[in-house]
Amino acid sequence: MSSPSSPGASGFSLTGLDQTVGPLVRQAGEIAVRQFRASPSVENKGEGRGAFDPVTEADRMTERFLRRELSARYPDTRIVGEEDGTSGPEAPAATWVIDPIDGTRAYITGVPLWGVLLGLVVDGRPVAGWCRQPYLGETFAAVDGRGWLDGAGGRRELRTRPTADLAEASMCSTHPSMFSTPWSRAAFETLAGRVRLQLFGGDCYSYCLLALGFVDLVVESDLQAYDIVPLIPIVEAAGGVITGPRGETPLEGGFVIAAATPELHARAMECVHARPDA
Repeated sequence: MSSPSSPGASGFSLTGLDQTVGPLVRQAGEIAVRQFRASPSVENKGEGRGAFDPVTEADRMTERFLRRELSARYPDTRIVGEEDGTSGPEAPAATWVIDPIDGTRAYITGVPLWGVLLGLVVDGRPVAGWCRQPYLGETFAAVDGRGWLDGAGGRRELRTRPTADLAEASMCSTHPSMFSTPWSRAAFETLAGRVRLQLFGGDCYSYCLLALGFVDLVVESDLQAYDIVPLIPIVEAAGGVITGPRGETPLEGGFVIAAATPELHARAMECVHARPDA
């Protein structure tokens, strides 16, 4: 069996990856932050009455930059992005997953909790992820099972806190409206009734705070792959557990539970026992 950093079945190696990709993510963050708190133009991608799915030129410019640079450096890989879809070979060595600005609603309202997300999937596993928040000067990252934060105080290891009981846990969700089905709403309300503290907002930054040891649970629904795949390695490298409602790796998004410890995750899963497949 190959080690995580050695080439797997695809032949893609993680050795030296952050030295190559980390600077690209930081540069992408600089593109995104130029229009932050500067009244960027906003378009609505939403369909149907009442639907609002904002996108800005900063989203598009950031994704185009990452696509161009990743394609040049890793031509045998596929790229999946929120704004421009899928490109690359049919049988890729690996797949990059881009959310150029996760939290566009926060971005257009001046809230600095959005982030530039980039994830890497090799042999069906999320093995590396980056979340760059350029306004705060922070990069949360994980490669090869090791996670860290680069920020104002230098580099520090990511580590979740050892919370095991729901009654002692703090829980984040971006917004209650994301629980749009009777099942997901019931699961969310059950968990909300058992934790000590709830906080709304945060988008990708909530998962980073979990990895940093300040949040115990992040529970969300209706996610897309690009919303969550880059964050899976960050949570797991810090010692957390992140799955869908059946305990699966949430490569496709959907309903997600991220927990600081296996014990807390197990207790949270008990609250969603009426899973869609039950």
